[in-house]
Amino acid sequence: MNRDGLADFLRQRRAALVPAHRATRRTRGLRREEVAERAYISIDYYTRLEQRRGPRPSPEVASALSRALDLTIDERDHLFHLIGHNPPQQTAELDRVDPGLRRVLHALDGNPAMVMSNLAHTLLQNPLALALFGDQTHYTGLDRSGYYRWFMTPEERDRYPADIYAAQSATYAAAVRAAADLEPDPAEAEQMIANLLAGSAEFRRLWDNHEVRLCRQETTSLLHPVAGRVDLDCEVVFSHDRRQRMLVFTPRGGRDLRNLLTSGQLSSR
Repeated sequence: MNRDGLADFLRQRRAALVPAHRATRRTRGLRREEVAERAYISIDYYTRLEQRRGPRPSPEVASALSRALDLTIDERDHLFHLIGHNPPQQTAELDRVDPGLRRVLHALDGNPAMVMSNLAHTLLQNPLALALFGDQTHYTGLDRSGYYRWFMTPEERDRYPADIYAAQSATYAAAVRAAADLEPDPAEAEQMIANLLAGSAEFRRLWDNHEVRLCRQETTSLLHPVAGRVDLDCEVVFSHDRRQRMLVFTPRGGRDLRNLLTSGQLSSR
């Protein structure tokens, strides 16, 4: 393990990241505690790595640090070499949007669409999806997962009508189990499941049913502050490696969301 090189690399990459609220910062980059939170490790452990005092990270922690620091594939491989591990063999970063899905999403201008990971991290939204759902890409830590927020954050359900809660909860619990099987690095999925089992009685009850189902074709409904109730059909397109998926929403009842948006009647939350 190259302690000096690792410490310098971590500091440099942390400083290069742009925080969400840069106007309130006196120094550039993310704080140590923010990187630690994104990597699901303790702030003390991360601080010791930057101070050349920490024990050698495991490959799982190295992968978590790669995602937390938004490393490119080359930078990730360099991080593994500094730590003294062989780089992972996977060919793409999980949080990097699949090029094919990106192209299709940008070609859609009449339907809300978003690209998500299997753990329901929203990676990219088109303008209509932003208008309907609000910005879903700004969350950090376990809150990045829409599944996690659904069960652990009560206000997450404020935008949905109560009559879909039961069906959506069952779908999400089954999707969490299916997603965990597809994750090449299971650490985050395991931590999310453990937290859900500890913190949500509803999730525990549904988890005991042992249902397994990826979301492929679903229906949902939203309560928008301007448009009111919007009922949606959802088609799901998977990337070639099944690590990402694009959700394309079609309003039922013939509603033209594009015209609502361009006429100013539909505003983002």
